[in-house]
Amino acid sequence: MLTISQALVALIVSFLIVQFLKLRQASRHLPPGPIPLPVVGNLLQLHFHLHRDFLMQLAKTHGDIFTLWFGWTPIIVLNGFHAVKDGLTAHPEEVSGRAVSMFFRVMEKGKGIIFSNGRTWKQQRRFGVMTLRHLGIGKKGLEYWVQEEAQHLLEHFASMKEKPLDPCFPLFHSVSNVICAVVFGYRFPSEDKNFHRLLKATETLFRFTESLGHHLYELAPYIIHHLPGPHKKALSAYDVLNSFARMEITRHLERGIPDEPQDFIDFYLVEMEKAKDGSKSAYDEDNLAHSIVDLFLAGSETTATTLYWSLLYMVAYPDVQEKVQRELDAVLGSSQLICYEDRKKVPYTNAVIHEIQRFSNIIPVGLPRVCAKNTMLLGFSLAKGTTIFPNIGSVLYDPEQWETPRQFNPGHFLDKDGNFMNQKAFLPFSAGHRVCLGELLARTELFIFFSNLLRAFTFRLPEGVKQVNMKPILAGTWQPHPYGVCAVPR
Repeated sequence: MLTISQALVALIVSFLIVQFLKLRQASRHLPPGPIPLPVVGNLLQLHFHLHRDFLMQLAKTHGDIFTLWFGWTPIIVLNGFHAVKDGLTAHPEEVSGRAVSMFFRVMEKGKGIIFSNGRTWKQQRRFGVMTLRHLGIGKKGLEYWVQEEAQHLLEHFASMKEKPLDPCFPLFHSVSNVICAVVFGYRFPSEDKNFHRLLKATETLFRFTESLGHHLYELAPYIIHHLPGPHKKALSAYDVLNSFARMEITRHLERGIPDEPQDFIDFYLVEMEKAKDGSKSAYDEDNLAHSIVDLFLAGSETTATTLYWSLLYMVAYPDVQEKVQRELDAVLGSSQLICYEDRKKVPYTNAVIHEIQRFSNIIPVGLPRVCAKNTMLLGFSLAKGTTIFPNIGSVLYDPEQWETPRQFNPGHFLDKDGNFMNQKAFLPFSAGHRVCLGELLARTELFIFFSNLLRAFTFRLPEGVKQVNMKPILAGTWQPHPYGVCAVPR
């Protein structure tokens, strides 16, 4: 007779075999992919992390649309320019859903802009687009705030008197203050304690999203959620941001709704007032608070990180820095106020900024989409609710689209006559109905901040430092290792 332990082993083996066969059966009508294991799927092969380069390697074997399994859940990966662009734009409405993991469901509760779906998402996004237009994106209103923050940033760099500094915090401070002006109607001084708490909470959240603790939470959320661990710290960090947003909402309500709204909260409160007529509406304080946090998170981290890379590239490629400065001096002079429209006059500078975005490639993969209805995606029939991961990094490094994809080369965005040239594979802001809400704001900030910095300073390595570490580290976004530079006035 079998012992209890032998019977238990036999039972476990039988269970695993049955589950393996079920996975193989479920895979029959999905795009091909590596063979999944019972319980964990492909997570062991992935080392519990979706790395853009590993996904690009898998695409060489399985094609530009393939399936991975996260436990029992199939994930459809789109790789390369054509698969990502066609997959997100051929039927944009059908792939406009947001795949929301258990952690983000607990955190955002289906509210706001980034992690909402259906009617709530459509209302919040539509309102966000319209309000950012009202606040002057692409016009003088918001551009003035960016220019003002650029001046504060120049003053800070000048105050260092050419001493080595890590530009990380001043860049994050300036970029975050732009979104604060948009949402709250004011900026924070650099020493403000609340502002430091907001930035610390932002950093905690982004780092957690790429940690082992996050992956463990998704594997067993109902168990992990009640245990101590890094997820508790991340949720507390979100509470810090959400509480501050609600405090600002209260402050705006106490002063009353103005006849002429001045910031995002003002416009939203006006919309809430209109919705009191009894019509079905998702305009409420909960959605407003979560939308504020979404705007703060999305409006600070990515742009500031891109600028952080930009100064590293300038010290690594001094010839590029010098050529940008010559162009800025010749076209814009030393005192002219730099506007976003000026990008058309300085093609090389514009090309360098685009190449910084392409080469730094700061988004690990891309926020996941979900099929909002049954759909055909690149020849495969996918059921409603199927998760799709667009590998944005594979587009920006696609060897079929870029002459030297793994090298920093501003020539990718210049024609033979030196004119700026748009590239169809330049998709750092994604594509389709979920394209980045703040794309124009980010473009405006990158151009005005970068051009002002390069016109005012030459950036050099501190004395004794001969080289920089160009390898990225993953902390929510791909970031450079901390580094020091000297800002030498020109």
